[in-house]
Amino acid sequence: MIPLWFKLVYLAFLMVLVPVYLAEYGPLNFLWLSNIALLGGCMAAWLESRRLAGMLLVAVAVLEMGWVVDFVLSLVLLGNPPFGTVDYMYDPATPLHVRLLSLYHLPLPFVLIWMVWRLGYDPRVWRNWVPLGLILLLISYVLSTPEDSVNWALGPAGHPQEWVAPELWIGFVMISCVIVWWLTHRLALWGFGRAGRVVQPGHRDAGSETR
Repeated sequence: MIPLWFKLVYLAFLMVLVPVYLAEYGPLNFLWLSNIALLGGCMAAWLESRRLAGMLLVAVAVLEMGWVVDFVLSLVLLGNPPFGTVDYMYDPATPLHVRLLSLYHLPLPFVLIWMVWRLGYDPRVWRNWVPLGLILLLISYVLSTPEDSVNWALGPAGHPQEWVAPELWIGFVMISCVIVWWLTHRLALWGFGRAGRVVQPGHRDAGSETR
């Protein structure tokens, strides 16, 4: 279902990115939902796991499209991101090779859409992802520092917020993410459903995972 060449290229890219990110950002950086989706996407490809691919699609597809839009607009505006989510891509303090690796955000949502297209979309994945995603947000809140607000747990775009109590902020982030995940799920149901790529629970086919 997923070509071998794709799996090998994906794995080779991670073998470069992971040590570079560890050296530059440290292990906490891998709590970002985008990085979790990147690593999990490779696992989903090798296992050809419909459920894992669908969960990661729900987790980040819409959020990553926001990154893509901000980056494309920043190129049009000559290095001035309108939403601030890609400011670090223009920070000279970050080595160029690290910023180039971060361009994985551009293909990631499309790669996940393609994998789910190949494997089929399981409508149950949104319920599988939500509790896991909320746990990851709570862990990000506990472990983040004001300088490194992973998943915006302490403030938007890595900047601490001072508008409300931290507990209210993380509650707002969690509720917002659940809404985005639900909307992503509904869009996936609509889009993949129109193409006949929604797989109902209990269905098995060649190359799909065993439930």
